[in-house]
Amino acid sequence: MKPTFIFAGSPDSAGCHPLTLTRSLADFPLANISLNQHQAAALLQAGVGLSSDAKATLEVQADAWLDVADILAFLADSSAGILTQADGKVLVRKAQAGAVTQVASKSFSISYSWDLLRANEAALAAKVKFSRPLEFHPWLVHTGVLYVKGRLQLGKGTRLLPGVVIEGDVVIGDNCKIGPHCYIRGFTSIGDGCHIGQAVEIKNSILLNQTNVGHLAYIGDSILGQGVNLGAGTISSNLRHDGKTHRSMVAGDLIETGRRKFGTIIGDKVHTGINTSIYPGRKIWPHLTTLPGAIVERDLIS
Repeated sequence: MKPTFIFAGSPDSAGCHPLTLTRSLADFPLANISLNQHQAAALLQAGVGLSSDAKATLEVQADAWLDVADILAFLADSSAGILTQADGKVLVRKAQAGAVTQVASKSFSISYSWDLLRANEAALAAKVKFSRPLEFHPWLVHTGVLYVKGRLQLGKGTRLLPGVVIEGDVVIGDNCKIGPHCYIRGFTSIGDGCHIGQAVEIKNSILLNQTNVGHLAYIGDSILGQGVNLGAGTISSNLRHDGKTHRSMVAGDLIETGRRKFGTIIGDKVHTGINTSIYPGRKIWPHLTTLPGAIVERDLIS
């Protein structure tokens, strides 16, 4: 009989605030596809179907990022009843099995906002098909005015203007305007209706729908929510001077991120004033604004 799965409850997504203040973790887009769709696709690829009742073979934690190879190995081991990440947090549990634990090699729990960056990197690295409709003039490629080194997916109606440089695995949604003279690199996902413009660099980041980074900005290892508008010269710092990994404040506690590069987490519809500078690991809650020349040294919480 084909194995089936159900999601086990709702995740505690407070560690992913401010991004999960305005959406569920299940709906958060990674490589422009929701986490829930990624989970279902990984399970389907492993031969596991969705169940509508409590008699499913597997109980999957709703905050789990799943790797197909991990699921296949877990199903193949009849003695394993629980799939966990290295710290023991449960990812998947067999409905009728003992407590023997198997540790996943690539699957993990999305407990904090920076885990979404890790999941986006994994989603893009695993992505097989990258479609690139020519919504820009073909002569841009032949003359070297457009430079692409890596894998690029463009949505319908998206325009690439002269001087765009793209390196890495990049997914850009529908009806975006990219350029002129911008640099997009690393594992980067850009949603629908976004504008990335003059002298902007986006590195290893996630931008949700209708977000604008129009000119003279740097966003690295960061996540921008929906409807964000960054004023000219907004800069996110993502590297400590001592080279150590970053810590970030969550519910009053400094949490180790494990990331040497980590920028900012910005909620929906935030507007920054021109020349705003943001310290590494700082977060801005939805609908807040900064003044021109502001320095974001601490989380801005509404």
